[in-house]
Amino acid sequence: MTRFFGIEVIMVMGITDIDDKIIKRANEMNISPVALARIYEEDFKQDMAALKVLPPMVYMRVTDNIPQIISFIKTIISSGQAYATSQGNVYFDVKSWGKRYGVLTAINPDTQDEAVDSDKRHGKDFALWKAAKPQELSWNSPWGKGRPGWHIECSTISSAVFGKQLDIHTGGIDLAFPHHENEIAQCEVYHQCEQWGNYFLHSGHLHVKGSQEKMSKSLKNYITIKDFLKKCSSDQFRMFCLRGRYSSAVEFSEESMEDAKNLLQSVSSFIRDANAYIKGELVCDPVREDILWERLANTKVTVKAAFADDFDTSRAVAAIMDLIHHGNRQLKAVTKDAGSPRSSVVYGSIISYIEGFFNALGMSFGERQVAVAADKSAVLPSVIEELVRFRTKVRHYALALPEAADAVPLQGAAGAEEHTQEQKERRKQLMRERKPLLEACDSLRGDLAAFGIHIKDRAAVSTWEIVEGGQTEKQTEKKS
Repeated sequence: MTRFFGIEVIMVMGITDIDDKIIKRANEMNISPVALARIYEEDFKQDMAALKVLPPMVYMRVTDNIPQIISFIKTIISSGQAYATSQGNVYFDVKSWGKRYGVLTAINPDTQDEAVDSDKRHGKDFALWKAAKPQELSWNSPWGKGRPGWHIECSTISSAVFGKQLDIHTGGIDLAFPHHENEIAQCEVYHQCEQWGNYFLHSGHLHVKGSQEKMSKSLKNYITIKDFLKKCSSDQFRMFCLRGRYSSAVEFSEESMEDAKNLLQSVSSFIRDANAYIKGELVCDPVREDILWERLANTKVTVKAAFADDFDTSRAVAAIMDLIHHGNRQLKAVTKDAGSPRSSVVYGSIISYIEGFFNALGMSFGERQVAVAADKSAVLPSVIEELVRFRTKVRHYALALPEAADAVPLQGAAGAEEHTQEQKERRKQLMRERKPLLEACDSLRGDLAAFGIHIKDRAAVSTWEIVEGGQTEKQTEKKS
């Protein structure tokens, strides 16, 4: 929204750091629920960073907002839409809210309730405050020791930041009911407003190919982000997601990830060829600039319209790939006429737009992009290491001139002198022949230095280092 439409976005993420599952797992591990929640939270943040997901402006933990939650519940009780029980629980009275309940998912509060085996008045009533169980983490409240219900946490946190009006609320489609429906009811009672949330964006589930079940830890049909990134790059996963609508379920499979990889390679290949054309390394027949300028303009219109249509990333990516297709077609007309005119500006503009498009979506086609093949990956330092190794071999070969003592001397002083002279002439000839190799090695060292990559040549080894932001990463390439 910010990068494509210039809209300033304030994003807040709620962290549920206390619930039944956390308490159960913490008891099994014999640690406190809060400590376990912090472990999960940091693991989650690391995974999101590895996927290049931008962090929110603010993280809001439930346990940091208990007084605010209690105050929020008291206001709902005062409004007549919630009640406390003798057991120390507090519930939202769904029927008291009437037809206002169910605006998101068309749930009718007056439909027949199932049998209630608790202290709730009605089956659809949901907990705002849960009375503490023995040995369970709890907080003091007007209703006794306990902890917040699930839905009230998010209502309180979002209201604390955004007040009585929320522009966009996001989450998985499984949260539409009951979670988001209950949030709406709570907030509209608390703020006494007609509409609390303007838009709800519900994302579809990630399915394993051939299964109707979502990928879920509880179903044990999942792959962790850390394991995924051992085989694929974050850019592959992004391309995989971009090919579908965010609101639709998507099937995860090796084939779909391979398709995403192929698309990335197509983009990279075009950018590489187009840059080669701009530099004069790829010589083509004169291109139809008018066609390319028109294609670029149409692509920009299509992409913006696609994003404005409920973030239709699939249509936007298709438009980009179509632009690449037409750009490639004109680069295929290779000629041997080195004097053929070049249309550098139009291809430079296309490259700039395509790279900007993917950069805005968290993807990079620059030098630091991870290249993935099967289960192996190579980032920039690995590429440099291979480059320095090759350069070192070339340099050692160029410097390895034969010594006079290497050959068997001829009989007699005159013969020895003649042989020595021949050896000197041979060394001079080899030096002249191999001088371009040494000059190429020196030229490469100078070119890489301009990018902050420094190579130092010594007798037996060559070392390299990347200087970036004051940090130096060093490696040593030993003589083979």
